[in-house]
Amino acid sequence: MKVPFPDAVPGPDQLGRVHLVGIGGAGLSAIARLMAQQGVSVSGSDAADTDVVRALRSEGITVHVGHAAEHVAGVDTVIVSTAVREDNPEVVAARAAGARLWPRSAGLRSVMSGRRTVAVAGTHGKTTTTAMLTCALVGAGAEPSFAIGAEVASLGTNARLGAGHLLVAEADESDGAFLHYEPAVAVVTNVDADHLDVWGTEEAYAAAFDEFVGTVAELLVVSSDDPGAAALVAVGRARGLDVVTTGIDPTRDLDHPDHDLRARDVRVVDGATTFLVDGMGLSGLPVQLAVPGAHYAQDALLALAVGLRLGHPPDALVAGLATYGGARRRMERLGAVDGVTVYDSYAHHPTEIRADLAAARSLAGDGRLVVVYQPHLVSRTRRYGAEMGQALSSADRVVVADLYLAREDPDPAVTAALVVDAVHGPPASAGGPVESVHVALLPELGDGDLVLTLGAGDVTTVGPRILEGLRTREAPGA
Repeated sequence: MKVPFPDAVPGPDQLGRVHLVGIGGAGLSAIARLMAQQGVSVSGSDAADTDVVRALRSEGITVHVGHAAEHVAGVDTVIVSTAVREDNPEVVAARAAGARLWPRSAGLRSVMSGRRTVAVAGTHGKTTTTAMLTCALVGAGAEPSFAIGAEVASLGTNARLGAGHLLVAEADESDGAFLHYEPAVAVVTNVDADHLDVWGTEEAYAAAFDEFVGTVAELLVVSSDDPGAAALVAVGRARGLDVVTTGIDPTRDLDHPDHDLRARDVRVVDGATTFLVDGMGLSGLPVQLAVPGAHYAQDALLALAVGLRLGHPPDALVAGLATYGGARRRMERLGAVDGVTVYDSYAHHPTEIRADLAAARSLAGDGRLVVVYQPHLVSRTRRYGAEMGQALSSADRVVVADLYLAREDPDPAVTAALVVDAVHGPPASAGGPVESVHVALLPELGDGDLVLTLGAGDVTTVGPRILEGLRTREAPGA
């Protein structure tokens, strides 16, 4: 459901009792944690009793499984996920009682009160860049507050109230939320048309990022490797912002005119990424990341540029970056059984799929790369289905599950076949419902295979089913 952004957003201390509908999601759980850590009386509800829900309870937050009107009795402010429907009983009861009803973006804006905000936006890489920047600032002793779109292993959470004056926040463009934050500092990783069910056209999507830059007060950092982000340089400078550009320099030209901070000699070996950094007073600064993929070097450069511009020492920032070991559902290693290793990732756009498959290929080595992909949203699959299939073509075996509909109704003309038919090279097939994809795939898997599950829906359940199936299947010849 779409809830209008309020005319005024008071700080958490003025919200009274707060209840979050859909509290188990990455966005609302972060807001709940930050509010609770500021002494706000917080409760919430979610459809399932997940790991996140149980973790919130362990932190002293009351969380109900299921939705009921009595959960919002006496509540002053109700914050809702975009996935919540208008007829949700807690929403209906909150409206009837005259409670303050807010979208997720207003809740995040509230916890920003009194802090200098660094907002990380972009079509791809927001979560990783936000997490890397947080790790870098923690390494530099800045003690930032943060709100990240996934659990980060090295931080132990997706949100925490820090003692410092900075708040680092992932700024989501999918529903226009990022237009409400008015950050002091902004990062744009890239601009690659998505969420056209909301924005309508690629031009409108790009224009939203122009508008976002118009809300920034001081500093804009962009990856000028990406044409969409590079186009924002002129927008930022026209507004009088301090603009810093970053990028990977394949020519090793230390005077590259398009990058203020540059990476060279990028190498992906043994599950790690290394590179050297030049610019902004640095020459050949070595960086090592504990995650594999050249695209992670781009994310780390953005984080390093922000930290340097904020005055932190490069060695401390690099040490902080080295602690980043990945975020949940971002090339997350789930386990290995019988010589088969399973990873899971959130990638659902062709650009993200290509990047994750390149990283997975480096991990697989001489082994097979087997990909299970679940298209997310009818509108996205209608627009990008063929490109998704082309991006998946670098795997050795592809299985495409039925679409995850999320907030949209099904369309008989938009199915997994749009993706499967565009895969060229490896064997590809439609896998049907995500709950049973593993059944047909298990007999194919053998020693040395790397299985990667991809998508923004419930495909994340496939990896654990594969691992369990590998544990229990009969040995060959038994």
